[in-house]
Amino acid sequence: MPKVKRVSPDEIVDLRHVVLRDGLPRSEAIFPGDESSDARHYGAFENERLVGCVTLHVSEWERNPAWQLRGMAVAADARTLGVGRAMIEFIERDLVYAPIRQMWCNARVPASGFYVKLGWEIVSEQFEIPTAGPHVRMTRKLGPIPKP
Repeated sequence: MPKVKRVSPDEIVDLRHVVLRDGLPRSEAIFPGDESSDARHYGAFENERLVGCVTLHVSEWERNPAWQLRGMAVAADARTLGVGRAMIEFIERDLVYAPIRQMWCNARVPASGFYVKLGWEIVSEQFEIPTAGPHVRMTRKLGPIPKP
């Protein structure tokens, strides 16, 4: 099982670029808000090698504060090892006491089934992102903040 931890955006941009923006300039893998103090970046490591990454940006969902999940990427040779699941589960543990209880993302259509298995809901028709292909919008509510 990969080890997931919080990282800096600089540690994950190369993997993001290779997996999500291949063929485009590296700058296309750097998102507005990556340097925000509210952003959270996560890396999944297998024997010290980065094999997965994901970012959360503070955003809005239906006029309420929400986390936007962005840049979820898993190295091609690690896609059947549970890396994506490990990252989502880590994020949910990391946010257990966060006041924002809503997450959303624009998921690539082939990845939408992965998110559904983890409790996410598809809430839009399919749409096209010019540099990234067909997507759907998805959401997930986090449970209540546990009482101490």
